[in-house]
Amino acid sequence: MTAQLPPLDPREYRRTIGLFATGVTVILTGSDGDIRGMTANSVTSLSLDPLLILFCVEKKAHFADVLQQQNSFTINILGRNQEALSNYFAGFWKPDAPPPQFEFVPWHGSARLQDCMAAISCEIDQFLEGGDHWIVIGRVIALHKPDDLPDDPLIFFRGQYRGLTQP
Repeated sequence: MTAQLPPLDPREYRRTIGLFATGVTVILTGSDGDIRGMTANSVTSLSLDPLLILFCVEKKAHFADVLQQQNSFTINILGRNQEALSNYFAGFWKPDAPPPQFEFVPWHGSARLQDCMAAISCEIDQFLEGGDHWIVIGRVIALHKPDDLPDDPLIFFRGQYRGLTQP
């Protein structure tokens, strides 16, 4: 017989999972001047055959509603110098402050961020239930890496941005 475990504190869970360093991305969807985005670090390569990738989005997020009306999205991998973009697309930008500089490039039915480290274009394959989040599975249809690939990605660890060359 298994002993009953006490309930876990969600804040303590968040602090613990925060010890797992992740890359930082901006997910984009939409087209024709109506591009929406969100910052995500819950991105995982799922399968090589077929090429599948997943990310998670909170069910209550406006982006989840927008995404369900689309058929594609892009995952934009951010470099260390793009922390402002991460904050902007996460909604942590002061309303009276001018947004950071960025440019959308039309790409495979959606858009990608100009000057990101890399981008992955996907067609939506599935939305799966995952507690208070949707697990969004995308079928990879295109890859973008600039010729002068930066070597310092933006990383999130213990609730803070970092880079591989962090002092």
